[in-house]
Amino acid sequence: MKYDPIKRKLGVLFNSSPGLRKLFYNLLDLLLLRSWHIRKELKIWEASISGKQSILDAGSGFGQYDYYIAKRYPDWNITGIDVKKEQIDDCNKFFSKIRLNNTSFKLGDLTKLEYNEEFNMILCVDVMEHIEEDELVLKNFQRALKKGGMLMVSTPSDQGGSDVHHHDHEDYVNDGEQSFIDEHVRDGYGIADITDKMKRAGFTKTKVYYQYGKPGKLGWKLSMKYPIVMLNKTYLFFIILPLYYLITFPFVLILNKLDVIRDHKSGTGLVALAWK
Repeated sequence: MKYDPIKRKLGVLFNSSPGLRKLFYNLLDLLLLRSWHIRKELKIWEASISGKQSILDAGSGFGQYDYYIAKRYPDWNITGIDVKKEQIDDCNKFFSKIRLNNTSFKLGDLTKLEYNEEFNMILCVDVMEHIEEDELVLKNFQRALKKGGMLMVSTPSDQGGSDVHHHDHEDYVNDGEQSFIDEHVRDGYGIADITDKMKRAGFTKTKVYYQYGKPGKLGWKLSMKYPIVMLNKTYLFFIILPLYYLITFPFVLILNKLDVIRDHKSGTGLVALAWK
């Protein structure tokens, strides 16, 4: 299965107008379980702080989380950094077009991050599994945070959440089948592993827990895996995709909700929080 060609085709479609791109963001927030966990932790963090905040999205991609935060808090400053110039240019153009002027995107390498005590919170979603020098990046994050600032990481776990040779960006579930892309440098993190790395980087407090437990695994198959499998067989499936989601969407919402409200003894993803 190949995810990137389909992702590019969807990107072209949803980039054809600002309204469609906003719709795409909203659909991702509903379908992608990691987005549910991120929004849950953001709301918990928001309740603990006050005043204007400065946010770094480390590995901003197509700007899904920047859009979510910028809409909620127009007086906050949000900076997105990514290594792909085309994504930086695309996000700057889109956010300028919709006049979310509290957000800017910059080309950058997280291993060479040079910020010093500039951010209240750093968000890092589906990035650490792609970086060999992860402890260097964690140290850079710790230095970039203000005192009391929080780092929020979402990443595959070592419970079957990644395959360094054949693994999809969205594929936290490894069923022993070939996955989508070849970019991961590790098989995922264990709770003790990423906790120790965060502490060595200088963080004083950590909280790490599993996401993508049993409900999340099934929800991911319905919302992402099966559609991608069918689209890899024929792009004609785009025609019936709306009907497929009309049928499965209620079940996906229930499964995602269950995954967020339950504690999991194991799971194929991790949420890792750390405070300076």
